[in-house]
Amino acid sequence: MTHPFLDLPPMSAAHFASIEDRVARLLGTEQDVVIMQGEALLPLEGAIRAVAGPGTVALNVVTGPYGQTFGNWLRDCGATVVDLAVPFHTAVTAEQIRAAFAERPEIDFVSLVHAEAATGNTNPVAEIGEVVREHGALFYLDAVASIGAEPVLPDAWGVDLCVIGAQKAMGGPAGVSAVSVSERAWARMAANPRAPRRSYLSLLDWKERWVDAGRKALLHAPAQLEMLALQACVERIEGAGLDAVMARHAAAAAATRAGAVALGGGLEPYVYEAREAAPVATTLRVPAGVVASELVARALEGDPSLPLAAGGGAFAKEMVRVNHYGMDASVGVVQGCLAALGAALAERGVAVDLAGARRAVEQSWG
Repeated sequence: MTHPFLDLPPMSAAHFASIEDRVARLLGTEQDVVIMQGEALLPLEGAIRAVAGPGTVALNVVTGPYGQTFGNWLRDCGATVVDLAVPFHTAVTAEQIRAAFAERPEIDFVSLVHAEAATGNTNPVAEIGEVVREHGALFYLDAVASIGAEPVLPDAWGVDLCVIGAQKAMGGPAGVSAVSVSERAWARMAANPRAPRRSYLSLLDWKERWVDAGRKALLHAPAQLEMLALQACVERIEGAGLDAVMARHAAAAAATRAGAVALGGGLEPYVYEAREAAPVATTLRVPAGVVASELVARALEGDPSLPLAAGGGAFAKEMVRVNHYGMDASVGVVQGCLAALGAALAERGVAVDLAGARRAVEQSWG
């Protein structure tokens, strides 16, 4: 008996390359795009290890847990790391980046997370890119959570290494990811004796054996089902229009914030300023005396499919995350999340306005 997921002919190199081309169009980039066969941590780590070494002076922007991870990788590579950390309820500014360059003009690499889904903030990459370009540093961007929810434009912003994943706003698979690579970044890798070679982490292997060879023969057997799922989600975005998909995420974020404020009971946006809040997910601070993880667990008892989660690590006590991305960027899902949280708060004797929250969501969505 045949199976539609299992009994497939091998994916050709031409088919693989065509999916890369569609991802490049989604990013609006002329840079090389390499689809790597693993979750986004693969190109995120691979790109840093490819370009960083003992001579690197890196400005590592920390607006959430992934920024902390990048700093650890950079130090492990022998780089000198200058951490620029800002409170997780806010975003970094271009002025702060400029000040860091003024203090340490030898900085030649900047690592930044565009949107931190874990903390709910998003950073002004276009403005930051201008500052980085003025100083000639290599610019590395984690756009895993932002792609599909807000503009991601590597060429226009001067990003040299832009990593994306499909599992959030794109509504696609987690098992493959992609990175766009500028000519400057390729040159930095080639000059780095510590860049991974003959390794699953190696971008240079893809460069020499795939890109430079005309994309005629794959390095290894591709993750075929994930590649087909990536193709399907890109096709869906193309069909709906990227602007429409991003508008839906922005509407979900605005409606979640408005609904949470109207709900009351001490639940409030974790990121203070709406302009600094990521469209991919909204984080909420719970009222005093309420443990976020316990509140989420109770809210999910009625509907375990709701995209609710408590914050990770230390945030498990104070933060609730509404993951309104992909197909969950809808008015019904937002209303369902707020209704479940409101009901769980009401059980604890907290006064909430469920009807007011529902009206606020509807009015915000328009």
